[in-house]
Amino acid sequence: MRKVLTLQKVLKEEFKDPEFRFYFERARAVQEIGWMVRKARKKVKLTQMELAHHAKTTQEVISRMESGEDIRIPSLELLERVAHALGAKLLISFEYDVAA
Repeated sequence: MRKVLTLQKVLKEEFKDPEFRFYFERARAVQEIGWMVRKARKKVKLTQMELAHHAKTTQEVISRMESGEDIRIPSLELLERVAHALGAKLLISFEYDVAA
């Protein structure tokens, strides 16, 4: 009989490696930033080009950020300009693992 592997089982094993966990969480954060920017941009009914103009950047930068697949992490300066252009406030927080 074949052993069935689930994504959850694979990730549980891979998360034991600190380097894997670091890069996984980094990629997740970049993707979340992209989702938040896209959602906020659509909420205020701006195109990528309009948001880029107001945030003093390019449409390509906004597109890359929203894709969540760029390996670069947006700078705080860029995120502040984007938030301001969206009429929003940039908030940063820390989240702690709960001890079992």
